[in-house]
Amino acid sequence: MITKKIIQEAAKLIQQGDLVAFPTETVYGLGADALNPKAVLKIFKAKGRPSDNPLIVHITDLKDLKILAKNIPKETYILAKKFWPGPITFVLKKQKIVPYETTAGLETVAIRMPKHKIAKELIKLSKTPIAAPSANKSGRPSPTDAKTVFEDFGNEIQILDGGKTKIGLESTVLDLSEKPFTLLRKGAISKEEIEKAINQKIHPYRCPAGASPSAGASLSAEASPTQKSPGLKYKHYAPKAPLFLLNARIPIRALPIPICANSKCLLNAPIPIRALPIPICANSRIGILCSNETTKYYKDADLIIKAGSKKNLKKIAQNLFSNLRKFDQEKIDIIISESFEEKGIGIAIMDRLRRAATKII
Repeated sequence: MITKKIIQEAAKLIQQGDLVAFPTETVYGLGADALNPKAVLKIFKAKGRPSDNPLIVHITDLKDLKILAKNIPKETYILAKKFWPGPITFVLKKQKIVPYETTAGLETVAIRMPKHKIAKELIKLSKTPIAAPSANKSGRPSPTDAKTVFEDFGNEIQILDGGKTKIGLESTVLDLSEKPFTLLRKGAISKEEIEKAINQKIHPYRCPAGASPSAGASLSAEASPTQKSPGLKYKHYAPKAPLFLLNARIPIRALPIPICANSKCLLNAPIPIRALPIPICANSRIGILCSNETTKYYKDADLIIKAGSKKNLKKIAQNLFSNLRKFDQEKIDIIISESFEEKGIGIAIMDRLRRAATKII
């Protein structure tokens, strides 16, 4: 159990310029004093994170907005009133007090007010905003429990164990630094919810020319300028094994699978996985990520992980990253994942799967 005394000790580490991993309602964060350049650089070193990938700054008091940001549009306060504390990050023009190490050299800063009680208490006792990306080695699936943080970092850092995170996916990121406002990263709070709150349309993020936002695309420093939000420029969320994502928009009949002409038995027989257009060696260990409802349709797999019911996308989201890591733990060579319905948080689920995917088939 995490006591106030334990959090106080962690807060002292933050004040001393050290790192602390802590739970939020989204994923676990790897925190440091956001206003201490040397402390912030420790985050990049520990994660192996590219220096042009900005960090999100976490606060507990709305008053901190004006300390960290300037030229704040009125819509920020409307959205903060509705969604903070919660899983949404605002990108705003930064004040001079925010070091460029935190913003990856940008004139903007990403700010969020987390809801998790341990995160809130840690920030409060640290008496400083805390910069924190997800607490994992760069490129890996984000951690949703303390055990996973330990798998990546061991005893390198102190970890506050707050149990399993509630949402399981990183926050929505909204760029409010210029108009038109742009949704930079998809999360639990949808584009439609934001538009309804401020009564105006926001633009979807457009990937820079020469890069694809899907299939694990990663932009080189030469190919693209620094992006305002994490999760946009480099390959993210990926397990060690290559992940092939079944595209829900491709008719099942278009796949090289023997399917009966009778539409009623379209998927009544198991799918021979090795018939899919994937380079699979005879001795490859194959893993499947699918819904509870479709488990029976697969054969020839060494490990089948039930992501959850199609009717409960929130549960699928909560377990997505931990499920991807299970394939690595079981030494799976090839991962095949179903697509999930793109509504509500399902939009964010599919965003993460596309970015983790080696190929979409």
